[in-house]
Amino acid sequence: MIFIYLLEGHPAFEPKVKKLHKAMLRRNGVPSTSVFTLGEVLTGPRKRNDAAGIRGIQEFFASDEVDLLPFGPDTANRYSLIRATFRTTQADAIHLASAATAGVDLFVTNDMGLRKLQIPGIRYMMDLDGKVF
Repeated sequence: MIFIYLLEGHPAFEPKVKKLHKAMLRRNGVPSTSVFTLGEVLTGPRKRNDAAGIRGIQEFFASDEVDLLPFGPDTANRYSLIRATFRTTQADAIHLASAATAGVDLFVTNDMGLRKLQIPGIRYMMDLDGKVF
């Protein structure tokens, strides 16, 4: 997940994610993700009892640098369609449904399997190297 790469400093992927994040902000775009991501990203620091890490993550997601997408009835409907149609994990289906409901132009993922999917409501899929599918 790209936000874990960004916030936990993944050695191979953090530079790529930082570059993408900065490019979005420069273009007055704001990366968005499902509210579920906040829970996922907080899990590691909570397991380590890392209060500073938890605060830093909460501050990042409360900032203007990211937009948290809600999970409401429309998203739940899309989630069920994605789960019924494609072989995705529950977490991936939540992220895809949240993005599709919000009508995002670009879904960034490092998962080759997800990049192959054509999800109504998501215009393009892109990998961390900037290749659009």
